[in-house]
Amino acid sequence: MKKKLLAMLFGSALILGACGGGDDTADDAADTGNDDAATEESAGESASGVDAEKVVQQKCISCHGENLEGQGNFPALNDVGSRLSEDEIHDIIENGKGAMPGGLVEGEELDAVAQWLSEKK
Repeated sequence: MKKKLLAMLFGSALILGACGGGDDTADDAADTGNDDAATEESAGESASGVDAEKVVQQKCISCHGENLEGQGNFPALNDVGSRLSEDEIHDIIENGKGAMPGGLVEGEELDAVAQWLSEKK
């Protein structure tokens, strides 16, 4: 009896674990025809649909700090737009500079991140 109960609990846990937990709020907004979500650009999202802020969170905060305030030998990016132009930022991300390797972000993401960072003043 205990083996059957244990097997049933384990099976239920596997089934429930496979079923979900995903965040479908973005899909829900698009499916319901919520024009506010479709027409307003989210903070950091470029015209190409790339969420530059999300890319920065994934690829930059480990060195430049969670709030882009800089840490150690890595400069602050929270005001980088006041020091560098969008082209200069683009060049640094593409080719690297100092301890930062080039090519961490490429393509449309690179363009969107350079634009987003250039607006940080």
